[in-house]
Amino acid sequence: MNKSFDLKVFISNRESVCEECHENLGPHAWITLEKNKGAFCLSCADLDHLVFLPAGDAALTRRARKHSELAALVLKWSRVRKRYERQGLLVEEEALERAEKECLADKEARERQRKRGELYRAQLNQKYIEQFALRVREIYPGCPPQREFKIAEHACQKYSGRIGRSAAAKSFDEEAIRLAVIAHIRHNETEYDSLLAQGYDRSHARSIVQNSVNRIMTIWIENS
Repeated sequence: MNKSFDLKVFISNRESVCEECHENLGPHAWITLEKNKGAFCLSCADLDHLVFLPAGDAALTRRARKHSELAALVLKWSRVRKRYERQGLLVEEEALERAEKECLADKEARERQRKRGELYRAQLNQKYIEQFALRVREIYPGCPPQREFKIAEHACQKYSGRIGRSAAAKSFDEEAIRLAVIAHIRHNETEYDSLLAQGYDRSHARSIVQNSVNRIMTIWIENS
């Protein structure tokens, strides 16, 4: 079976009259053109039993065309682009219904696949956070209980741009871990946020709390 688009239907830009039934089709009529014979309405061209499938869904279009014994490409002249542009297909109604069912089944399968992927990525992310937290606990054994998980979760938040998303952190580099711990201490154990709220610039606020940060880090490193 030939699946090429042998038939073309044009959406006319001007008044049209069918050469066979002589009906005035008006502007924007859907017509076929036969060489040396002129324009024909879809009824006289024996295409009026087909249904229109707009362009836009590649999978649905591909399947409908596959299942339709008879099909026609629908074209419209673009005055802006100076060319005919594809509007969709005319296909057999049964073919379209079959294609829609197949795509619906695929949609459900794709949704299940997407959910499995999300679960898998979530599990991977949780494993990474746990490993990051374990590394925090190894380097800073004196940090308060469960605090390592809070540090890891904050540092590794997706799309955050935080240190835990860096390549160094993903290899559990000690410097990356240290930076994550400093950020946590600065925000949770000092007056840093309060200073920012009062209008201090970031560098000044950091210098004010630096001694406190150093002291707490020393405690977390030495106390086990």
